[in-house]
Amino acid sequence: MATANDRAVLQTIFNPSTPFGDVPGLDEDEDMPQEGVFLPRTEEEAFAPELLAQVRDLELQGVSAAESGDVSAALERFSEAIRLLPERASAYNNRAQALRLKGDVAGALRDLDAAIRLGRGCGRAVCQSLVQRGLIHRLQAREDDARRDFQQAARLGSAFARRQLVLLNPYSALCNQMLSEMLGRLRNPDVAGSD
Repeated sequence: MATANDRAVLQTIFNPSTPFGDVPGLDEDEDMPQEGVFLPRTEEEAFAPELLAQVRDLELQGVSAAESGDVSAALERFSEAIRLLPERASAYNNRAQALRLKGDVAGALRDLDAAIRLGRGCGRAVCQSLVQRGLIHRLQAREDDARRDFQQAARLGSAFARRQLVLLNPYSALCNQMLSEMLGRLRNPDVAGSD
């Protein structure tokens, strides 16, 4: 059986640019308390086990529906999960992805904001929500908002968010471009000499 570290390594190898699933070990520390705030250690402590199992099952059904192209069914499953357990961040994050697929960016942003608020700034769902919201901000050319979300997600452990921060840094981009050109000249000295 693979360890969490093994799964993280495989995730990085097979999906190096994925924004999700790149936070090994976050599930164990899902609800780290902030100063002066008590949070239950696990979802199992926070929610009734039967209800939590039902909601997780609905979310899995929603993810399967979205992956098979049935975004409407996915939205129904995620909305049902939210109706049953409105204080759980994960279903809002998942529904936001489905809303984005439907073209409802405003609705997706509302759900991402809700997931981040409900997660109290920590946990896997919050990290994924911050990354997803940061990507939307980038698409909307709201670079400062994107940078803030990626910084927060990077603090939560997202390697994808760290890579996005490098891309948003103009000095880093310029340095990467110069380094790329220099390596290109070293690999192909004949091409460089014809300039």
